[in-house]
Amino acid sequence: METPAPSRQFRRLGILFVVSAPSGAGKSTLLNALRQTPDFVYSVSYTTRQPRPGEVNGEDYHFVSMEEFEQRLAGDEFLEHAQVHGNYYGTLRSAVIEQLHDGVDVLIDIDVQGAQQIRSDGNPAISDAVADIFIMPPSLEELRRRLNKRGTETSEQIETRLHNAATEMEAWHAYRYTIISGSVEEDLQKFRAIMRAERYLSHRMVLTP
Repeated sequence: METPAPSRQFRRLGILFVVSAPSGAGKSTLLNALRQTPDFVYSVSYTTRQPRPGEVNGEDYHFVSMEEFEQRLAGDEFLEHAQVHGNYYGTLRSAVIEQLHDGVDVLIDIDVQGAQQIRSDGNPAISDAVADIFIMPPSLEELRRRLNKRGTETSEQIETRLHNAATEMEAWHAYRYTIISGSVEEDLQKFRAIMRAERYLSHRMVLTP
């Protein structure tokens, strides 16, 4: 058994928090609350779409050309990627690994397909770091109520979101943690408890020379 010598110290590796939820489950509200005490970094994705008013390159997204994205894609540089409405989105693997090696916790907000891509990544620096969390609405009826309350979608759009949500909710068992969404305070308390527990796992600790 390796024991710490007087001149050696423990150092913790970073954790890759992967968060998924169906639309309307409360994920965005939870993540906004987490931003109030930032002790981790949000992963900044690459995208080929044009910046929207107010978006800052390198903060909201890394805005790149289709040519650059496809070159990186061909070089297997992305931890996960997707094509949405004709535009590519992806997370650069090397940037995430660098932060994790430096002991920085990284949070990725991603759908269930992207989460599966991350779980399937063969790099142990990624697989050993993952702590995936699914935010589950209490029921589809509660999800319908929340979507109606937002008032941002038509009835047809709400039905589409509910159909997609039912499919996504079937993936909950693939995640290490599932939070049944309640109030913002309850969800934040549960998420913080997961973060604290993950940070004390022995396998995340290394001894420095």
